[in-house]
Amino acid sequence: MLNELFGFISSGNIAGIPTIIVMTLPFILGLIIGLFLKKFFKLIIFVGLAAVITSYLGFFTINLSSLKDLAESYGPEVIHYGTILMSILPIGIGFVAGLVLGFLFG
Repeated sequence: MLNELFGFISSGNIAGIPTIIVMTLPFILGLIIGLFLKKFFKLIIFVGLAAVITSYLGFFTINLSSLKDLAESYGPEVIHYGTILMSILPIGIGFVAGLVLGFLFG
């Protein structure tokens, strides 16, 4: 059974694209997105700290009820599209593995 699987991966194709490429593209995409997420989180931490400091100094106010409304309105949509993205199991596993490795080593 494993010989058939490895034979399909090395010699088969999906819509004219070799199977090995179809299986590695989500992993590579996950690596790239993980790298950018790590850089983005560093930027968000800096911007968040700047917002807290400027709010503390009184330059502007942060309205927590409006932030709660945004989270309630857009939160389910984010979860829905994340579930769709992960619904294709082999592609989802490769994407998650690439995302974790890109985030850790990026």
